[in-house]
Amino acid sequence: MWVFNAVGLAGLPSTVTFDPVSGCGDPVTAGERATDMLAATTRASSSGDREFWDAQGRRVLAALLHAAALGDKSMRDVLGWLADPGAASREVTVLLRRSPEPAFELDLGQFLGTNDRTRSSITSTVMPALGWLTSPAASAAAGLGDAVPWARALDVEELLRTNGTVYLLGGEEAQVAPLVCALTGHIARQARRTAATRPGGRLDPPLRLALDEAALICPVPLESWTADMGGRGVNIICAFQSRAQLLARYGTHDAATILNNSGSIMVFGGTRDRDDLQFWSTLTGERDEPADTVDPARHTTARATRKTAVLSPAQIANLPAGRVLVIRRGIAPVIGRAQMIWQRPERRRAAFAADHPGLAERLERWAAWWQALSARIARRLRRRHVLVRPIRGVLTAEPHTARSQRPSLVVVDALPLETDEGDQRPTG
Repeated sequence: MWVFNAVGLAGLPSTVTFDPVSGCGDPVTAGERATDMLAATTRASSSGDREFWDAQGRRVLAALLHAAALGDKSMRDVLGWLADPGAASREVTVLLRRSPEPAFELDLGQFLGTNDRTRSSITSTVMPALGWLTSPAASAAAGLGDAVPWARALDVEELLRTNGTVYLLGGEEAQVAPLVCALTGHIARQARRTAATRPGGRLDPPLRLALDEAALICPVPLESWTADMGGRGVNIICAFQSRAQLLARYGTHDAATILNNSGSIMVFGGTRDRDDLQFWSTLTGERDEPADTVDPARHTTARATRKTAVLSPAQIANLPAGRVLVIRRGIAPVIGRAQMIWQRPERRRAAFAADHPGLAERLERWAAWWQALSARIARRLRRRHVLVRPIRGVLTAEPHTARSQRPSLVVVDALPLETDEGDQRPTG
């Protein structure tokens, strides 16, 4: 397990470092790194002019990162070049002449040769992506400051080989989003390249990217990752405060792409946005609800059915704590129970085993013995033609809800008990 603490949260030192210049000797990597870092400073709601300046900024930042990698320079050198491009023009040009890709030198020449106003606009676009250099914790995480003695550069190949875990701690308030975004992109793209060399073109075991507050801390290109990474053995879990936040960061088109590519969607209660609630209610579908017409004497005079939402916007907004709406391909919507990790049985068992190693081992042996005994009893019952079929149901509404407001009942059909190898039922 490793920690990359770019904000210095709780005083935890970073046990791994990541230098954005690393790997940028490759022209493709330099372009990807510049795209990731600038993506953290822009939003989809930006105007057309902002999109133009973003494109110009990506070209310039990619050229500077490439030059820094070729000359064994640091991110502080990149910041100095950008702050005073005139003084650095000769040094950077000489470095870029070592590149196998001449386009970088041309991009830099265009940047240096343009008028002062245009050059200033490009510089203003790129500078926010380097704002994390003013943070001591972020600089240390990038290998530029006083890191702990045992900290070393993150090796993605080792991470995949050892099934390790990296905790990335970031925050928008510390201007570290570009650094965290660059590291996340580096891990994901390196994993994709590694997957291409594995059997079937995918990682086994897979890599999981759990991106909390993805719109604020780590706005990676999910619209393309969700379409491609799954087939490479890279599973993505991303959390947003609301659908409105997703739209604000990625725009209407890309947000729809992300939702369409998602295998499962979980919606917690507490949402107050009417458009969001209506959107989720529509995804739950409709059901037939009986509607009776009664006369003043309370006698039924007509019976009919009407269409109503499986879950209304109000029901979604008022989901109780610990309950979550699950929308998944191939199944009807259900209300699930979300449990804190420290409350889960497997987590408690692991904590108990760590505190009582000897007792935990004895309990495991006893549990294995009991499981074997239960299997023997089940086999004997099957031989006597006793069929045990557990029925499991998930009710998507509280029991006290009125019948007219109850969503559909989703029943998971029970499976017959498996028979052991060589265990045959008597015939006749």
